[in-house]
Amino acid sequence: MEKKRYALRKLLETVEKELLKKPNQKTLDRLSLLAGFQDWGSFQEALHGEADGKTNYSVEENKKEMTR
Repeated sequence: MEKKRYALRKLLETVEKELLKKPNQKTLDRLSLLAGFQDWGSFQEALHGEADGKTNYSVEENKKEMTR
């Protein structure tokens, strides 16, 4: 019985470690692309900073306004 308890404890510790791991940068960048941002840093800046998420498109908007 003690062996089973030890094995179960080790299994739970391993699962907890995997659940608490932070995703790697590549994964975070891909998730931010789904949300419409260029990379994770841009997403974090928009989430916690003053950026509105439109900073990536400001150059395109300026070009459109200049051609009008």
